[in-house]
Amino acid sequence: MQNPYESALTQLVRANNVSPVDPILLNRLKSPEREIHISIPIKMDSGEEKIFHGYRVQYNSLRGPYKGGIRYHIDTNIDEVKALAFWMTIKCAIANIPMGGGKGGITVDPRLLSKTELESLSRGWVKRLADCIGPKKDVPAPDVNTTPEIMSWMADEYAKITGDKTNATFTGKPIESGGSEGRTAATGLGGFFAWDALRENLSLPTVCTIAIQGFGNVGSFAAETFEKMGHKILALADSKSAIYNENGISIKEALDWKKENGSLSGMPATVTISESALLELAVDVLIPAALENQITVENALRIQAKCILELANGPTTPEADDILLSKGITVIPDVLANAGGVTVSTYEWEQNLKNEHWSEIDVNKKMEENQKLQSKTIYEKSTTLHTDMRRAGFLLALERLQESMK
Repeated sequence: MQNPYESALTQLVRANNVSPVDPILLNRLKSPEREIHISIPIKMDSGEEKIFHGYRVQYNSLRGPYKGGIRYHIDTNIDEVKALAFWMTIKCAIANIPMGGGKGGITVDPRLLSKTELESLSRGWVKRLADCIGPKKDVPAPDVNTTPEIMSWMADEYAKITGDKTNATFTGKPIESGGSEGRTAATGLGGFFAWDALRENLSLPTVCTIAIQGFGNVGSFAAETFEKMGHKILALADSKSAIYNENGISIKEALDWKKENGSLSGMPATVTISESALLELAVDVLIPAALENQITVENALRIQAKCILELANGPTTPEADDILLSKGITVIPDVLANAGGVTVSTYEWEQNLKNEHWSEIDVNKKMEENQKLQSKTIYEKSTTLHTDMRRAGFLLALERLQESMK
């Protein structure tokens, strides 16, 4: 599997080849400002002590405090976290928010921990990193397998250690703990806004057929939004199985089935297909909303979707991008498509600092306007430069980072 950090740097170079930027900026972006490795000793329920390995990468702070999620996954490693922190740098610049790029993680399968162990691990991550984070330094948030409850534990631990009363160091918190309205749905909803701004430009029909790989928080909210707006979800995949119905899948029924059975597998009125088959379906829109490296040189030629909306981070390799571009398949890249999450996280940070609480209507309206504006700007740039939207998005980000550097 391709190293995600190598892919990220390749994307940077490919964008710069289209329209070169200041070589000093380019050189700075080829390595993070700070990499932190930590070990977290946790007393397990059995009484034994176990050591977990954690990370925080503070990639670039030209535009503001580092911003980025914390993921708990058994495959999490420093190269993945560096790639995600780099993409956050680009993403925050694309979203035009006053944040830099960061990311964190712990190498762990959280499903194997009790709630007590999970809380100890989460608080342990903060104990090791309390000196390195803060509302003016680094503002973490949820990511894969981390929840609002985990963010509330972390925020509480940070307040105990530092005495900070702003509650602005962690975002993605529960509403009652200072979280923002609209944060949970923001990534999936923001992806829809970015896509909807371009639907007519891409000559897509009024009612589109959709396939979604990934049915966690992001994928499920995207599915609900597309369905609510009249589109038809033909296929869904979670971590255990993929299902298909040519007449469309009810998202409410899919959510209920998964809640009751732990997986989409065996859902009535659907047939089981392979995850690779889902990616290659002849649909209007393919939405990878799972993990990195899903669309590669091995399968890009078989992709039949008219448009790809990347809600996962890094789902398409650079080599696959070239194949998709040659086939006329528009990719709305992750650094734009899933920027709704970090945008609303920034709104939460702002609300905490100002001791305000905005309505969900106001939050969503503000995020929608921003996502649509950036989407149209990047699409026009890609048309002008005769390149794909990823390279155009990177170039927009590089222009904004260069301005901050000056």
